Amino acid sequence: MDTVRARLIYNPTSGREEVRRRLPAILQRLERGGIETSCHATEGEGDASRAALLAARRGYDIVIAAGGDGTLNEVVSGLSEHDSRPALGILPLGTTNDFARAHGIPRNWADACDLIVRRYTVPVDVGKAGDKYFINIAGGGSLTELTYEVPSKLKTMVGQLAYYMKGLEKITNLRPVRMKIKANGAEEIDEELMLFLIANSSSVAGFDRLAPDASTNDGVFDVIALRKCNIAEFIRMATMVIRGEAVKHDPHFIYFQSDSIEVESDSRVQLNLDGEFGGTLPCKFTMLASHLNVIVDEQGESSYRRGSGNGNVRSLPS
Repeated sequence: MDTVRARLIYNPTSGREEVRRRLPAILQRLERGGIETSCHATEGEGDASRAALLAARRGYDIVIAAGGDGTLNEVVSGLSEHDSRPALGILPLGTTNDFARAHGIPRNWADACDLIVRRYTVPVDVGKAGDKYFINIAGGGSLTELTYEVPSKLKTMVGQLAYYMKGLEKITNLRPVRMKIKANGAEEIDEELMLFLIANSSSVAGFDRLAPDASTNDGVFDVIALRKCNIAEFIRMATMVIRGEAVKHDPHFIYFQSDSIEVESDSRVQLNLDGEFGGTLPCKFTMLASHLNVIVDEQGESSYRRGSGNGNVRSLPS
């Protein structure tokens, strides 16, 4: 039997430094499962992308992203640049792990290693924002900025609470911004929006009901935009989200599907790609259907199982 070779790319500061503490046990468990594993510790922004691209060029069978959504985003970006892409394994050991949760990938490191050993893969869509990539979520608007504005040291110390702390700080400064959104170059939204989200999976910012129909193998994005509202209305809708209530039928929300979206604004609007800063508008978002093979839980209830794969576009609501 040929040796299975994996490259483990990990962020040593993710998830209260759990990866760093667990690394010897992780490597041992993968080796016992028949996966010969070497590792690379990231040293700064963009390092995981470069390491993933190099691993693809060197012909590794699997590249494992160990950390949070930011580490996953960089690994996906590196792999997506290469024509011959290894399977992607995930050890979700960061503060937030939206994509992993949507695909039944366990938070427990040992269970996640065992899942990688089984090597059950599914094709997964990848989004492209200009020349950058994302696998779970892209967005714009003041509230979407909080994920990359939270200092990494604070996330290491207090975990998810750091995001709530930052959210409370920003909520009083929420301001609508006029934006234009086109789907497939045709229908257009032109109005004041609080934020927009382009979801590739059903798990967005830790919530599972914002984009309940989203699937990572249906060939389309689920686009959610929040219309102009006051603070009281915003708090009401945020409470709905926290309770897990579906929001797509609320008149304050615009909800549609498309495989190509263009967003522009006369104001400066920063982009968030999988929780990381992704530049500013204007930007064109395109779908790379079934771009990566990702190791997932074959028994789990996951968003990819709901995919229709038809790539159809639902009209933008007026």
